[in-house]
Amino acid sequence: MTDMSQWITFILVGLGTFAIRLSFIEFYGALRIPPLLRRALVYVPASVLAALVLPAVMFQSGQAAIDWSNPQIPAAVVAGLVAWRTRSTLLTLAVGMGVLWGLRHWGF
Repeated sequence: MTDMSQWITFILVGLGTFAIRLSFIEFYGALRIPPLLRRALVYVPASVLAALVLPAVMFQSGQAAIDWSNPQIPAAVVAGLVAWRTRSTLLTLAVGMGVLWGLRHWGF
């Protein structure tokens, strides 16, 4: 692939992304969303977050495994419990990172 075709690809992908995002802004309120879809859309942010976080927690050294010697797994479990009980984003981040750093410091 030549340098010019790479730039054209980047520009087209950027324009496509911009068009998709702009369409949601422009058509907001103009389109009727069915109630079932509206209820389902409530869960999109949580599922996207899980899709981003889970591979980062589970894949250590390129291998997917539930290995309790991986300090990220117990830290994620503790952070999940804190999030569930307190619903505080900052407290969840602080406790999760504190547990992770503590486990790594003590050579877990």
